Amino acid sequence: MTNQPWALITGASGGIGRQYAITLARDYNYNLFLVSNQEKELADLAREISDTYHVLAESLCLNMAAADAAEQIYAFAKQHEMVVEVLINNAGMLIFQPFCDTPVAKTETMLMLHMVALTKLTRLFAADMRTRCKGYILNMSSMSAWMAMPSIVCYNATKAYVLSFSKALNFELRPFGIHVLALTPGSTDTGLLPFGDKFAAILRAVGITMPPARLVRRALKVLFRTKRQRCMPGPWNYIIVPIINHLPYWLVRIAMKRLPMFGLSQSK
Repeated sequence: MTNQPWALITGASGGIGRQYAITLARDYNYNLFLVSNQEKELADLAREISDTYHVLAESLCLNMAAADAAEQIYAFAKQHEMVVEVLINNAGMLIFQPFCDTPVAKTETMLMLHMVALTKLTRLFAADMRTRCKGYILNMSSMSAWMAMPSIVCYNATKAYVLSFSKALNFELRPFGIHVLALTPGSTDTGLLPFGDKFAAILRAVGITMPPARLVRRALKVLFRTKRQRCMPGPWNYIIVPIINHLPYWLVRIAMKRLPMFGLSQSK
């Protein structure tokens, strides 16, 4: 379709993924290959970006938790002759619920999104990048990758996988001109976290919760201008992570009983 390189963004229809799309088109002049399971929002975004920033924007709506999702995405890119130079593995989900109360299907969906689809997409597109000796891969992890937090046990575990996978892969691919970065953000102002309006406003005011635009600007700057393996935006996160990791069991248990977000307020 064009010799201009493409950026592939999963989970692109809203939140952080949408901001990646806008920033890559506006500030870096990339053509965009946008993927998510929200057809109307995805098509509207592709049209908006194409009209506003005068780049090509293709969209593909599919269930990324499907076993062959990565193969479908790769085949679509090949069919449309896209040279994917940037891969942003952003698709994901967050569930606050005790592990034994979470439907098995939801757990499986999370595992497929955060690990299987991400790994397969990286494998398929990284091989092409290695042939060209150029490419950028950004995998969305989380600062919770370092923490054992109740009620998001699978989220923590899968994000820890993303972090470890990305750091090791960066060593393999750096000699071929490919930069692999794990982004480990903390609280981001996308409306997904179960905080009340007043508490959310306090987090924003003190800088603990970061706006998506600021997060994405920081992430892409690190991706394109450094060789770092991971990035945890926000100085507060470097304080919060060790504090949470050293909380005594009794204090964690009190928090679990008092905070509805942990889903254990009725536990005995």
